[in-house]
Amino acid sequence: MNQRHVFWMAFGLLLILVVMNSWFVVIQTQQAIVFQFRNVVHVIDQPGLHFKIPFIQEVEFFEKRVLAVDAPSQEIMMAEQKPLEVDAFARYRITDPVLFFQRVRDERVARDRLGSLLNASLRSVFGTIKMASVLSAERDDVMAKIRDELNGQVKELGLEIVDVRIRRTDLPQKTSAAVFARMSSQRAQEAAQIRATGQQQALQITSDADRQATIILAEAQGQAEKLKGEGDRKALEIMSEATNKDPQFFAFWRSLSAYREAFKPDNTTFVLSPDSEFFRYFGGGVGK
Repeated sequence: MNQRHVFWMAFGLLLILVVMNSWFVVIQTQQAIVFQFRNVVHVIDQPGLHFKIPFIQEVEFFEKRVLAVDAPSQEIMMAEQKPLEVDAFARYRITDPVLFFQRVRDERVARDRLGSLLNASLRSVFGTIKMASVLSAERDDVMAKIRDELNGQVKELGLEIVDVRIRRTDLPQKTSAAVFARMSSQRAQEAAQIRATGQQQALQITSDADRQATIILAEAQGQAEKLKGEGDRKALEIMSEATNKDPQFFAFWRSLSAYREAFKPDNTTFVLSPDSEFFRYFGGGVGK
């Protein structure tokens, strides 16, 4: 092989290397920065085939998709000085790849920075709210507040926080027992108060019922005595009227009543004179 053949082979290999290093592909999920001697030439955010000066210009690729960063579970002190275990995560995207490259260089460093900032924001926001806010409909407002606070901090990193989510909130194990005991004591006090109120109402209802029953009974007895008196008066009037109409029949009727009471089947013995007034109707008949 002569020198001429070696030259053309080297030239061909160099040409292939030049061609291969003069183009690059940006896919839909990426954005790219073209550097020349570590100076930014331009940013490419459209997918497709692009060209650069070989061996002089370099390309760095960055994600366009929404990324996620987890904050490790941590114990945070609430506004009412109660600890709470909080597990949260944030979703973000790179909005300014040049600024992102200048400040954090790559995604690994970005995740570390974002994790620290997310933990700080969680402590800052949760330290100003009460536990009830996290367990109610205000939870969305709390997450939005954390997101807005983070966006103010990561804007200078070329990032945007899309969303912040609280995955889990729990009381620490050492606090749960004390909270449960306090809640149990409060419920016991409420139950005792409800029972005492119920007993007081029962006594009041019973007292009112007894008073009303006494009043009704007294009124009924008074009415009964009144009716009985009227009945006795009527009976005396009828008796008097009947006596005045036929005194002999009335005397006879009274004697019969006396006989009925006296001659009961209990072996009663009477020792009386046969011509006694008691037996006057046993002799010759009525009227004698």
